[in-house]
Amino acid sequence: MAMGGGSTGGAVSDMNVTPLIDVLLVLLIIFMVIQPTTPKGLNTLVPQPPKDQKQDQPNDRTIVVQVLNTGAIPTYKINDQTFPKDQLASELTKIYETRQEKVMFVRGDRDLNFGSIADVIGFGKQADVTNVAIITPQVEAGH
Repeated sequence: MAMGGGSTGGAVSDMNVTPLIDVLLVLLIIFMVIQPTTPKGLNTLVPQPPKDQKQDQPNDRTIVVQVLNTGAIPTYKINDQTFPKDQLASELTKIYETRQEKVMFVRGDRDLNFGSIADVIGFGKQADVTNVAIITPQVEAGH
């Protein structure tokens, strides 16, 4: 008996994998195209220095609330205008009620208790401010 290399005319029990490879490639392409977007970190807003250093007109769009350590009671300023703490929420509400861009920057002294900064952030949230950014010494230095 010799071993033959040809077909004997019987049924072939091997599976045809060519259509399965086509389906696999189609699924691979679908999953490559419809991949979930990777989550990004927190978006931050940093006030940019003016491009023209000789700019004399004040920028009234940027609202910076400063909390200064002046002893037992901190001093609160909105764009270099001093306000008592009890009027801060109403003043911020008045400023932001007509604005589309509701961004507030908060700057505090280094040796100040964070509770004072948290109060200002709370006043901003009461005034419907959507983006609150904290100015740190590194941001001011431009690093």
